[in-house]
Amino acid sequence: MAGNRVVVVTGPSGAGKGTLIRRLLERLPELEVAVSATTRAQRPGEEDGRDYWFVDEREFRRRVAAGEFLEHVSYVSGKSYGTLRSEVDRIGSRGRICVLELETEGALRVKELVPGAVTVFIEADVRELERRLRERATESDGEIGERIRLARRQLELRDRFDYVVRNDDVERATAELVDIVRRATAVAATMRA
Repeated sequence: MAGNRVVVVTGPSGAGKGTLIRRLLERLPELEVAVSATTRAQRPGEEDGRDYWFVDEREFRRRVAAGEFLEHVSYVSGKSYGTLRSEVDRIGSRGRICVLELETEGALRVKELVPGAVTVFIEADVRELERRLRERATESDGEIGERIRLARRQLELRDRFDYVVRNDDVERATAELVDIVRRATAVAATMRA
């Protein structure tokens, strides 16, 4: 884990983290997204080791107890997700910069545990978050309401991260994120040299 360059992107659901990360990877090929582990069922078209590392609950708990996770979370749904330390090490051993897309609590844990990790909070207006969640049409009104309440709590944490990028315009937000990552990872590399 020591010596690995890590960029953490976090923010509320619907803020556009995934879109910005995809665009970031297109512009900075030295980056690679870590594959998370999960206990949720594998969906059609998903590949183990590409989309997620699919493990059962018993194996997940064993790995938690063994300290194999950098961060992990279990949701009310009973499904668990986490970042394996081995995944961060794998990316670092290839000379690449590891990108993590995490919920805010996990992002704060990584900030504490990984010296030099660069943390970026993606923010969007709450009305815009609600619009994006409704456009997805993957959740009920009650679930959307809960996500909006959670987003309001997460937005209160934004000042605990190294950088905040407002995603009100995807082109502008992408350019800002690329600039942040370029500068921050160049500084980290210089400090290690």
